[in-house]
Amino acid sequence: MKTLVTVREIRERSKALKAEGKTIGFVPTMGALHGGHASLARRAARENDAVIASVFVNPAQFGPGEDFETYPRDFEGDAAILESLGVDSVFRPAPGEIYPEGFATKVEVSGLTDRLCGGDRPGHFAGVATVVAKLFNLVRPDRAYFGLKDAQQFFVLKRMAEDLNADVSLVPCPTVREPDGLAMSSRNLRLSPEERKAAPRLHAALELGRKLALSGETDPKAIIESIVEEIRKSPLFEIDHVEMVDTKFLKPVGILKPETAKEARGEVLAAAAVRLGKTRLIDNFIL
Repeated sequence: MKTLVTVREIRERSKALKAEGKTIGFVPTMGALHGGHASLARRAARENDAVIASVFVNPAQFGPGEDFETYPRDFEGDAAILESLGVDSVFRPAPGEIYPEGFATKVEVSGLTDRLCGGDRPGHFAGVATVVAKLFNLVRPDRAYFGLKDAQQFFVLKRMAEDLNADVSLVPCPTVREPDGLAMSSRNLRLSPEERKAAPRLHAALELGRKLALSGETDPKAIIESIVEEIRKSPLFEIDHVEMVDTKFLKPVGILKPETAKEARGEVLAAAAVRLGKTRLIDNFIL
């Protein structure tokens, strides 16, 4: 596996793979890899001739007072995982390589970033969209793989790619979970033993809401209230948001139509973000 650290190196590797007629699957990460990342790399390897991964803790998507400095970092461990999965190359740039002196451009996706994590973390998705747009330009992948734990991120990046006519297919992949239901996340490493024990309640609360919807409840407010009530059974949680939105515009939905409705129906995303101590956790389900 090749480790690439400069813009020139990643461009040359992409061009070389393309010259060989190979398709490229791309897995962008911030490192501290876990089973969720591994599932993305495995799928990318099944569906493409070569896989390129990136490991870059992107400073542009962290706001003031957030955990950029303390975000888990373990490149040696990450590299071992990626190599074991047959990844062709890993791109590990320094911040100055991505944002050189004088860098003055950002990519914003209007509308889709006003609510959910975008509402809680102003500027976050501009940082995400900017770095991913740059990575798409450098790697030139045929397909890029994203976990649906970060569902809003996926829908924002999908809109960005469509709006900018990026020649890449974005592939959504199911959330990978621990045996107790907690969505795998690099930030889970920062939970104290007490917080880790409480953390699966977030998924349990969302499952309660999902089952309520599937049993016939059509009022999003009732579903949201049931999720909030379950989360609040633990005093350790501080809720940032619990919302139900459509997956096209990420706007709040009205009454959910029953399955027998003749009208064309879309998907509904129920998403929650909570804080356990200093750690922010997100999870969701899609109907």
